[in-house]
Amino acid sequence: MTSGQRRLRAVAVAAIVAAFAAACGGGNGGKDAAQPGGTAAGQESKQLSGEIKSDGSSTVGPLTSAAAEFFAEEQPRVKVSVGTSGTGGGFEKFCAGETDISNASRAIKDEEKAACQAKNITFTELTVATDALTVVVNKDNTWAKCLTTDQLKKMWEPNSKVKSWKEIDPKFPDEPLKLAGPGTDSGTFDYFTKEINGEEKASRKDYSASENDNDIVSAVSGAKGGLGYFGFTYFEENMDKLKAVEIDGGKGCVAPSKEGAQNGTYAPLSRPLFLYVKNDSIKRPEVKAFMDFYAGNINKIATDAKYIPLSADQESKLKAAVEGLK
Repeated sequence: MTSGQRRLRAVAVAAIVAAFAAACGGGNGGKDAAQPGGTAAGQESKQLSGEIKSDGSSTVGPLTSAAAEFFAEEQPRVKVSVGTSGTGGGFEKFCAGETDISNASRAIKDEEKAACQAKNITFTELTVATDALTVVVNKDNTWAKCLTTDQLKKMWEPNSKVKSWKEIDPKFPDEPLKLAGPGTDSGTFDYFTKEINGEEKASRKDYSASENDNDIVSAVSGAKGGLGYFGFTYFEENMDKLKAVEIDGGKGCVAPSKEGAQNGTYAPLSRPLFLYVKNDSIKRPEVKAFMDFYAGNINKIATDAKYIPLSADQESKLKAAVEGLK
């Protein structure tokens, strides 16, 4: 488990206590609206048991961990496991029939769909949050306040030989460029390479790669010329160690933010975050109850876990999609 997951679990537990107290003390008993620690209107508080297995994106994993902690207040006998083998690794397990839910920071690929079809696994795609993929630099970096997508491409494109910040911009110092980023199983890697380099997985290979975002934090914070990228949540967790770079996608410099991700002005590094749920798993009451809870409380969970919540339209679509799962 990463420190991000541990932090989010602690946040979730604290929020559960507050929500549960509010639900018990309120005149409606907490049943008029879905709340973590309360029961949604029309839902029974029947005690369930069983295990729900999930794996995949290290970006989405902590959100599911937080949802699981909230859910445990109502259903303590249901165990929800959350692995973080990367989006690609998660889909491998999902399409092999090993998990019920796949956390993903990108949409499923055609070859992954084919792998699922080969095992007769059908699924439903759900958008659960929004992310502002964040480019970070060392705290001592005083020069790279804003980078263009062309400059990022110059750093990260396949066979790039750039070794110094001065090669990116003559105004920058002759400081060694130390790159760190997600490994090749990561959906964040896929998204970044497609948007910046024009093709998924097209990237220079001589960088410090890891599926654990905390390793990227350590690499960038440990080198004055360090630069890396990961989800907005991990930047927020490490603001004392790193700086976020504004991105110029052609319309001026824009900092990563909740508003920029939701309205699309933080381009091109805003992206949706997904859950993929196995349709056969939904037949199990504990899985259906967890997904009902997840969708019914999505923006409360996302906000408490420091994620960028869905827009009102996205939230309505998620709830309708989960309501329709049979």
